[in-house]
Amino acid sequence: MSVTQIRDGDYRPDGQGGFAESEGAQEVLERVLFQLTARRGRFPLLPQVGSRLYLLLREKPSVRGSVGASYAAEALAGEEDLQVTGAEWNEAACHLEVTLLWQGESLRACVPL
Repeated sequence: MSVTQIRDGDYRPDGQGGFAESEGAQEVLERVLFQLTARRGRFPLLPQVGSRLYLLLREKPSVRGSVGASYAAEALAGEEDLQVTGAEWNEAACHLEVTLLWQGESLRACVPL
């Protein structure tokens, strides 16, 4: 299975009139980034899609990493063979870096807020 790549809210062209697609670990990261950046509850027919990471800025900076990890785990609970192993908040860049384990492979997803 492959998934179409999305960057900055738009499909990424492949340079041949189509759209770029990902497979394997890159495919998983594409799905993860979509789930983590979409606001949970914004899709009326699919209320479980998305995350609550948009609420993270309401938390104290000292707890944003741990709270972000729990929000990410909640959003990604439906992904097979995928575990959230941690998250680090970067105050200067205002993003959350989520560490994941997929089929024994370590992955990192950087989620801007």
